[in-house]
Amino acid sequence: MKNYTFLFLSFFSFSIVFGQSANEFIGETINFKADDGVIITADLYMAHESSAPFIVLYHQAGYSRGEYRSIAPRLNAMGFNCMAIDQRSGDKVNGIINETHKVAVASNLPTEYLDAIPDIEAAYLYVKYSIKPDKIVLWGSSYSAALMFYMANVHHDNISGILSFAPGEYFKVNGKDLKTYATHITCPVFVTSAKSEYSNWKPIYDNIKSDKSSFLPETEGKHGSKALWANNPSHKAYWTAVKKFLTKIN
Repeated sequence: MKNYTFLFLSFFSFSIVFGQSANEFIGETINFKADDGVIITADLYMAHESSAPFIVLYHQAGYSRGEYRSIAPRLNAMGFNCMAIDQRSGDKVNGIINETHKVAVASNLPTEYLDAIPDIEAAYLYVKYSIKPDKIVLWGSSYSAALMFYMANVHHDNISGILSFAPGEYFKVNGKDLKTYATHITCPVFVTSAKSEYSNWKPIYDNIKSDKSSFLPETEGKHGSKALWANNPSHKAYWTAVKKFLTKIN
């Protein structure tokens, strides 16, 4: 595993009253560096003491940390601290521009799915060594959901759980299928997606040997973590499944 050196660049808070809009935000926006020097922007939602269980939130393709503006506060209410990052493979959502992507483009660096691995890794290590919670949970959406199986394999001794929203064998990592990485996971795993996406992740799920659970909605549902947004008719059912899983962690 690479050694990642972090540079804490800024730490500032926003005084915004929380409401129902996905764009309303209570938290702190921070920056740190990936191993290759790319500056990562993240929203930090610290509602509890630093030792509380912590969820690192990764967005889907074409999105930003804005995917979690309405999700992270609900996780705070369940007893978790959270951080949603911008990965260099992404763009914008809910009016939130992906700042990490902008930095990578300005540096003439590639921004395909696998190019985001240094950002995903750096966020995990930032939480582990700078915040030092008792438990770390990784949460991915779409392409980042797939990369959670790689992460939970590499860091299996230090991850307390993963949630994977709409994963699939979208790519190989270091020449290996993701179902190969799934075999060696030791923490609890939760997988969900739209109903029609089940076949995308079943081979991966079948290879998981640790405690695992899954959810498919009665309706078609939604792709990625936006399944939990209030504009999804089945969002309450998704939330019920997520809460049931997270009781194993908290």
